[in-house]
Order: sequence, then structure tokens, then C-alpha cells
Amino acid sequence: MFSVRWIPVLPDNMSHVVSSFTLLLVLVFTTEGALYGHYVARCQFSSNGGNDPVYLEEYAFNKVLLMQYNSTLGIVTGYTQEAIEEADTLNKDTKFMPFQLWKTYLCRSKAMEVYHGLFNPVEPYIKVNKSSKHPGVLICSVYNFYPKQINVTWLSDGKEITSGVTSTDEKSNGNWLYQIHSHLEYKPRDGEKITCMVEHASFKQPKLVDWDPIPDPWTYENTCMLAVGITGFLLGALLSVAGIIYYQYKQSRVHSQSRDGSRPAPSDRPDDPVVQKSSMLLSVPEAS
Repeated sequence: MFSVRWIPVLPDNMSHVVSSFTLLLVLVFTTEGALYGHYVARCQFSSNGGNDPVYLEEYAFNKVLLMQYNSTLGIVTGYTQEAIEEADTLNKDTKFMPFQLWKTYLCRSKAMEVYHGLFNPVEPYIKVNKSSKHPGVLICSVYNFYPKQINVTWLSDGKEITSGVTSTDEKSNGNWLYQIHSHLEYKPRDGEKITCMVEHASFKQPKLVDWDPIPDPWTYENTCMLAVGITGFLLGALLSVAGIIYYQYKQSRVHSQSRDGSRPAPSDRPDDPVVQKSSMLLSVPEAS
């Protein structure tokens, strides 16, 4: 049983000058008899701008190189007796060679575009904050950078911090960009400046991002003070509403009595002159 795979391959280490990019990789293999076939097409260049591309194709079987096409030579070269005969046939093929010339043209026309478009460094976004899960830990998060190689360092007043520092590996976002997170288990002193320093190919000089110790508005003390303030406000509002309701009730009662012309019962108004005169008449003793 045979299996064929097409695998696009690009170099992972971009800290140095790009030398090549693989257009196509084909593996043909079988578990019966341990037979292994290999074919790779590669567009290779050595200059910084990709100005001298060379198109290469290699054919191998059981890890033995059989034939190679080199656009500089313009022919297929065989390395075994059978491969030499096959290479001679391919070099005379009026359909095969024009196809090789077309792929060579594609390599040369796309090399500079690929180099300047895909391989340019991408400047990262850097953020320093406090861990929400661990109050004594600061996190320097670096997002969306390319190439993968990067160096993250913690500084205290300009001096490197070496203890209490842990970092994740560079994690791929799946779109050629990477991210990394560095943790610092440290309690800054009053007035101390903590800085995250990032060194990357996209920077001409290291990028420095200071940690801004903004007070957390949701600390325990602030939360208690806020709760007391809200409680006092609600209590004051409740008492104010109760006072307004009572005042409106008294006012409505007075107005109602004024409209009806009614007077309160004598017993309810002991200071009324009529009530006092009536009381004097009632208190006169009877004649003997």
C-alpha cells in the first residue's frame, strides 16, 4: 500500500538571511519491503533581497539521490546508471523541459515578493499587567510577532531581574505569528520602576514597557467603603421619602378640614376660647 503526501515547507529560523523556501515536498512510501520515495522542489537564494534565485528539484529513493534538476545548469542530472538514462530522456522531452522553464520563471518572479512580503519582521504588541489569579505575579505578554526568535527580560530600575522569572515557549497563533508570556514573581518596593524589555528583529533597539501600578478599585477595603456608602445613601433616601409622605399626609388633612368647614371636637381643642367659656358656665355652682 502506497501513500502520497504534499507538504509545503518554509524555514522556521528566520534570525539569519533566508536561503530558500520549499515549494513542494512529496513523500511516497510503503510498509511492505520498506520502500521510500522522496521528491522536493525548492526555490533557493542567498542574497538578502532574493535577487539570485535558483530552482532545484530532487528525486530520491530509499534515501539515495537519483536525479536533480538545477535551473542554473538547465538540465536534469542523474547520479546512478539507471537515473542517468532517465535524466537523458527527460532532457530531450519537449513537454518536460518547457514545464521546468516555467517553474524556474515562477521561482525567479516570486522570490523577491515572498522575501519582502512573508519574511519581513512583524513588530509585536507588548502589555504588562498584574496577574488576576496570583496577586504577587506580574505578566509581560508579547503578541503577534515574527520571526519566532525573541528575548524578554525583566528590569528593576534598569537592572536585570534573574530570580522569580518564568516564561512560556513561543506559541504559534497559526497565522505565522507568535506570542509569549513572561511571569515575574516579585513585590515591587515603593518608588521602584519595574520594566519589561523585549528584544526582537523588528526593533532597531530593545523596546521598554514599564509596569504602571494603578491601584485596583476593587480591593477589599475599597469594596467595603463602597458598600457602606451605598447603604448610607439608600437609608437617607428612604428617610427622605418617608418624611415627604408624612408631610403630604398632614397637608392633605388640613386642606380637607378647611374645605368642609368642620371644627375639631372641643376635647381636641382645649385652648379654644369657646371651649374655655363653656367650661366656666358648666362649672357655676347651683343656688342653695
